[in-house]
Amino acid sequence: MARVKRGVNKTKRRKYLLKQTKGYRFDRKSKERIARVAVRHAGVHAFRDRRKKKRDFRSLFTLRINAASREGGLSYSKFMDKVKKGGIALDRKSLSTLAKDYPETFTRLLEQIK
Repeated sequence: MARVKRGVNKTKRRKYLLKQTKGYRFDRKSKERIARVAVRHAGVHAFRDRRKKKRDFRSLFTLRINAASREGGLSYSKFMDKVKKGGIALDRKSLSTLAKDYPETFTRLLEQIK
C-alpha cells in the first residue's frame, strides 16, 4: 500500500485555524490546541448573540416608542393597544423610526389614534 503523507493538509488546516484567531491575545492566537478552543467558544458566543441582538433592538424600539408616546399623553401599552385596535399595520421598528426621525408624523399618528 502506498504511503500517505498528510503534512500539506495539516498545515493548511492549522493556517486556517490561526487565521480565524487573528486579534486574539496571548496563546489563543498562536498555539493550535488553545486556538481551537477559543474559536469554538467564539462561535458559541456569536451564535447566541445574533439572537440576543434581536431582543436588544426590540427593547430599544419599545423605549423609543414609549418616550415619544408619553409626550403625547399615552403610555406604551395603551399606545400599542390603540395601534392594534385602530388597524394600523406598522411594526415596532417602523414606529420607532417614526418616533426618532419624524416626530411630527408620529404626533399626527398619535392624534389619529386618540
